[in-house]
Amino acid sequence: MNLLVQAASSDDGSFQGPSINEFFPPTLFTIGGLEFNRIIVVRLLATIALLLIFWLGTRRMKLIPGRFQSVVEMGLDFVRVNIAEDLLGKKDGRRFLPLLTTIFFMVLFFNITGIIPFLNIAGTSVIAVPLLLAIVAYVTFIYAGIKKSPKNFFKNALFPPGVPWFLYIIVTPIEFVSTFILRPITLTLRLLMNMVVGHLLLVLFFTATTFFFFQAGGLWALFGIGTFAFGFVFTLFEILVAVLQAYVFALLTAVYIQLAVAEEH
Repeated sequence: MNLLVQAASSDDGSFQGPSINEFFPPTLFTIGGLEFNRIIVVRLLATIALLLIFWLGTRRMKLIPGRFQSVVEMGLDFVRVNIAEDLLGKKDGRRFLPLLTTIFFMVLFFNITGIIPFLNIAGTSVIAVPLLLAIVAYVTFIYAGIKKSPKNFFKNALFPPGVPWFLYIIVTPIEFVSTFILRPITLTLRLLMNMVVGHLLLVLFFTATTFFFFQAGGLWALFGIGTFAFGFVFTLFEILVAVLQAYVFALLTAVYIQLAVAEEH
């Protein structure tokens, strides 16, 4: 408890809110020259949990599934039906299902660590993971487009059919920036910023609660009740955001692939 009080107050006893330094934690230990900080450890734990859950849920598949197998199958079917097949159809949906499933559950598990006690930070709240996934999505939709139509993919992407020729001087630069530059950037920043802001708000609410209860004391504890209530509600909201951001990232990846393999390409 003393650690919580110290985190919520500065040396002069005043309240000290969250800092961007939260996302640049010190090294905890080193293995083989590789440095492991808090966020890397969180990512490793999320990865282990993800692999363990799917291994346990699929190692003994039964025709009449048990409760745990049913939950795992529901998650897999959600990605298959509501993302892959809805946007890409059965044939292309089956081709890209492993990628979309990996993206959805990786983002979900890395996001949800932000509200798990003793972890309390999302594995996607530092740019490396969002950027890596955005690059994977970017390379995949370009590969899909070239595979579908090697000669016409870039032509149709930069010179959309049906546009008067004299407008291409305006349309082509816009299409180039929006298709080949903004897509990976927006995928990265949308996920990253949501996780960063969510973490900072949760830290703000709960450090304020600790400060009002244990540092300020007296009638200030009434404010602590309020900040605790906001923190609790926002924790529930962060669970929704974690799921929604995983869905949006996988959905947009599927949309970009669908655009790349559309018939006009």
